[in-house]
Amino acid sequence: MDIDARIRRRRHRADSQRLIREYGALSPVAHVEDPAGRGPVVERLLDHLDPVFDSRLPRNAYVHGPFGAGKTAVVTALFARLDDLSVQSHSTIHTSTRASASTTPRFVYVDLRETASEFAFYRHVLDAVVDETIPEHGIGTEEIRARLHDALTRSPGGAVVAVDHVGSPRVDANAIRERLDALPDGARWLAVGRPAPTECPLVTAAVDAIRIDAYRRRVLIDVLMTRASAGLAQGALDHALARRIADWADGNAHDALAALFAAAEHAAETDEARLSEADIDAACRSVPRPAVSLGEMLALSTNKQRVLRALVDLDRDEGSSVTETAEGIADADAVDLSTGTIERYLYELAETGVLERVRMTDGGGKGRSPSRVELRFPPTVFQKLYDLRQ
Repeated sequence: MDIDARIRRRRHRADSQRLIREYGALSPVAHVEDPAGRGPVVERLLDHLDPVFDSRLPRNAYVHGPFGAGKTAVVTALFARLDDLSVQSHSTIHTSTRASASTTPRFVYVDLRETASEFAFYRHVLDAVVDETIPEHGIGTEEIRARLHDALTRSPGGAVVAVDHVGSPRVDANAIRERLDALPDGARWLAVGRPAPTECPLVTAAVDAIRIDAYRRRVLIDVLMTRASAGLAQGALDHALARRIADWADGNAHDALAALFAAAEHAAETDEARLSEADIDAACRSVPRPAVSLGEMLALSTNKQRVLRALVDLDRDEGSSVTETAEGIADADAVDLSTGTIERYLYELAETGVLERVRMTDGGGKGRSPSRVELRFPPTVFQKLYDLRQ
């Protein structure tokens, strides 16, 4: 009797009966090692970075394009692969009997939504280019910056730093420009954002602009089918339904993946073996257009995410004012905040586009009409991604 084989058979049977096998493969905020259908974009970025293969640093550049064009997916995948090669080069030379220094630069990716402060920015870059661990506390910004300058000045290869989400409402682009301008000659940067070059404070005549267009429908269908193949049961998404999502998403991979994720959740809740048109249509209706990036939401403070998670569960109607909504959230077990703090958070989240304030009619009463908030994000997807992180 092979007990291990019997256990494997049971596990395989359970997996085969489960519609959603891997949430990470469906997530709009998860980036794969090889983004589907983005070969030409990778080539254009490699054309810009080509000097590094001759031990020279490239010019500074700004990669721009619409929301959901896959800018982050391509840049993170490319920089991860290039830095792996850089680390291998440094390691090979370090262990060689021949004393020499690698002229291959390090490739550092920085998400500005998570490293908004000057200290966090410099510490993240320094931690990526040196071997020793950099403390998060007990050291000042000036010292961190000085150590980074020293490390990059002494490095024969230097570093290429990708700074992503420069157009985020949480990011001060002018402050980022000052930090990038202050980097030593041993560093170059590649900024990534949605604004056009004429609207980005980082762009000057010395900066190359590289545009990434929205996904074509055929490519977006490939993205959906690839993700579904990795995250859903075999045959759960057919080509016609993928085309239906792609037509609705209009080139936006973030929204397309959010709809796929929500459709899969909808189908799983009703114990379906595959996605249906009804699942797809319900999912598309649940994703507001325009929607805020789920990555933007998951970079919010812990308390603000808790407030939003409780807001999703709240049984609201169109007559609920911001104050009434805050009171309902304050009653949630997972939220340990005062009604006043929650109300302030709701207004702040509306200012950054996560929520939308809508003026309510008051039936002809005097004074300013109260307002309510509406979600600008797909609730099902945020709810599940939040819960999976807990």
